[in-house]
Amino acid sequence: YLGDTIDIHTGGEDNIFPHHDSERAQSEGATGKPFANYWLHVRHLFVEGEKMSKSQGNFYTLRDLLEKGLDPMAIRYTLLASHYRQPMNFTFEGIDASAGAIKRLREFAANMELATGEGENPEVAKLIEGVEKDFETALDDDLNIAEALGRVFEFIRDVNKLDVGKADGAKCAATVRTFDTVLGVLPPPEEHVLDDEVQALVDEREAARKSKNFARADAIRDQLTAQGIVLEDTPGGVRWKRG
Repeated sequence: YLGDTIDIHTGGEDNIFPHHDSERAQSEGATGKPFANYWLHVRHLFVEGEKMSKSQGNFYTLRDLLEKGLDPMAIRYTLLASHYRQPMNFTFEGIDASAGAIKRLREFAANMELATGEGENPEVAKLIEGVEKDFETALDDDLNIAEALGRVFEFIRDVNKLDVGKADGAKCAATVRTFDTVLGVLPPPEEHVLDDEVQALVDEREAARKSKNFARADAIRDQLTAQGIVLEDTPGGVRWKRG
């Protein structure tokens, strides 16, 4: 700290007095300048409804949770999905719910990036415009992340009701990836690209289905499943995901 005003100062609610009050008094008394423009004080973290403490036996570090086999992305999502000024109750059921939410986000992004249909639906553009505006508005309202996430999943639900072609799919995927600059839970786009050998099998299966060689199509599906590639036949063409 060199005497310049800090834009955002964060800390726990238990730091307000006396720590932050003293910090502000000392700094402003020495510099004559405001110490911080914004103070963000987070509420306490509870575990399974109890205050987290070593004496209660419910004190967990990130390393502890990872050693229990929990998905680090699910932990991240759990911690960011609650408003910072609301007490957060950490539960293992909540981690499972977060993993489900991440799976839904990832599958949507993958499906949109792999969309193959033709044409564009003007309804998609309306949905994108609406969710982008609402997401930004929610975060501008004291970082209302719960409202922002709610609108994202409404967007996913509404888009999934529509026939989405390649162009619209790319726009929807780009929109969700813009939101992910805040969330940080999606894999890189290149993970949605198959290597040439696997893509050739997908193409061969499509040709076998069109020629009604269902035995060969089923054999290829089983082969890909064994390799961790799950296929889904949709009206817009075949889609795949990593199982």
